[in-house]
Amino acid sequence: MRADRLVSIVLLLQAHGRLTVSQMAERLETRERTVRRDLDALSGAGVPVYPQRGRGGGWALLGGHRIDLTGLTAEEAQLLFLATAPASAAVLGPGSSAGLAAARRKVLAALPAPLRDKVEAASNAVVFDHNRWGRRNGAGGADVAGNGGARNGAAGNGDAGNGDAGNGDGNLEAALVSLRRAVLAGRQVVMDYEPPGRPAEERRVHPHGLVNKRGVWYLVASAPAGLRTYRVSRASNVVMTDDAVETPEGFDLAQAWAEVERRLSERVPAGTEVELAVGPSQVRRLRAMVGSWWPVEEDGSWPDGRSRVRVQFPNARVAAAELAALADYVEVLSPDAVKYEMAERGRRLVATYGAICSGE
Repeated sequence: MRADRLVSIVLLLQAHGRLTVSQMAERLETRERTVRRDLDALSGAGVPVYPQRGRGGGWALLGGHRIDLTGLTAEEAQLLFLATAPASAAVLGPGSSAGLAAARRKVLAALPAPLRDKVEAASNAVVFDHNRWGRRNGAGGADVAGNGGARNGAAGNGDAGNGDAGNGDGNLEAALVSLRRAVLAGRQVVMDYEPPGRPAEERRVHPHGLVNKRGVWYLVASAPAGLRTYRVSRASNVVMTDDAVETPEGFDLAQAWAEVERRLSERVPAGTEVELAVGPSQVRRLRAMVGSWWPVEEDGSWPDGRSRVRVQFPNARVAAAELAALADYVEVLSPDAVKYEMAERGRRLVATYGAICSGE
């Protein structure tokens, strides 16, 4: 839209001081001719933009002219703060946290007083979790582990697992927008929710916040049975009601999500020790695949240079499911039950695809 582009031109000049038409066209992904027309329109509307001739010239704002943030709507201001949540620093890179926090403080201070409370509430309505599932020790840091079949569908106190396709992208986007508005408005919602392996059911919940777990969205909400998590891709027909949300006393979204992950890790037992011979330099790969879910202990090496490793799995079937993806680098030495499960997997694969190799 042209109005958005005109505002963007002023913001670019406000941020950079001086820019050429070609530089603005590149940043706005439009033609130079369009930018020139927009600059003429801004000048005609009384915005003090002016050209500077000669080498190193360009366009600038006269006298430090700035856009007043009083023009932001409540929803626009909330969205701005959601987009610059503190966890975004994990994406922006080291050293960005302080700058991002300072920028948010400045924007907040510049907002009209009626918007500040709404914006501060929005800041606590979304959590971005960039860690992988299954940190049994609760530590942050490096991205490890993966999405193994044995872990799929597990949840802390709701449906926070990783094993469902859910609705299509269009339905997901519609549900996410509706839930976000309900969270920010503090209103209860009625939705159709499809639990894993069961048909959709109508649910009425009190939404408290949204969590983005490595690109997957979850709703944290109160239900008749207590605090629950819902995978947004499984929600549809979300309707915001006029009834206010009842929030538990002292509720904190980040702490609630940490509790979900803690319960998740407790529900995954470790009861079968598997002894492995792991190829050179492949122990790190093994840890990355299973290490944050199942304890991995390196115990010396074999004469052929392979590492001797012990891993605790809940049972032989789970062990085989996890280790099958590493079959090129890992040999199961014990117990026999895991060897049997691995062989059975191989037998089923050969039965299904063996004809291709034999040329039949």
